[in-house]
Amino acid sequence: MAVTLTTPNTLLGLYQPKGDAAKLASNLATVVLGTLLITLCAKINVPVWPVPVTLQGFAIAALAAAFGMRIGVATVGLYLLEGAMGLPVFATGGGLAYLVGPTGGFLLGFVALAAIVGFAADRGASGKPLALFSAMLVGDAVMFVLGFAWLVIMAGQAGWIDQTNVIASAFAKAVQPFVIWDILKMALAALTVTGAWKMVAKR
Repeated sequence: MAVTLTTPNTLLGLYQPKGDAAKLASNLATVVLGTLLITLCAKINVPVWPVPVTLQGFAIAALAAAFGMRIGVATVGLYLLEGAMGLPVFATGGGLAYLVGPTGGFLLGFVALAAIVGFAADRGASGKPLALFSAMLVGDAVMFVLGFAWLVIMAGQAGWIDQTNVIASAFAKAVQPFVIWDILKMALAALTVTGAWKMVAKR
């Protein structure tokens, strides 16, 4: 069985080493380095409550598009594990309490984002701007649904929620302000990866 977590349809797949041990090592290194990129993008944020504006979504979409579903999901999984262990990899810290806080649904939604974008990339979308952007929008929408559902469920007596209209209040404060920004981030991620694919193809 080939030791690889990616496919020839991804940027990483094009440059896989020959031996199984080397492939496994490169895959593991890619996952670890990917968590560092996501962490860096988490720290580039505007600290608004309850959900900060960050570049995490851009990083995850770009990584999944460049490396495929398995690498993308593994990277996000390791990133969440690092955060659960207390490492300050999230926008404002780390720890299990952070994972079950207001942003918990969005953090778990990152797994869905990576899976959907990576699935499309494994099937050749990395070189097709419209197809890749569409997959990113779908993945981002699923992430928002999970994040929003999480917020509604945990709303309780949260001070930032209008308890007379929980759903509308949660949407207005934790989803609506981010929609345009996320569309722009997905567009940038799609253009970045497809641009890199075109450069590789020319060579």
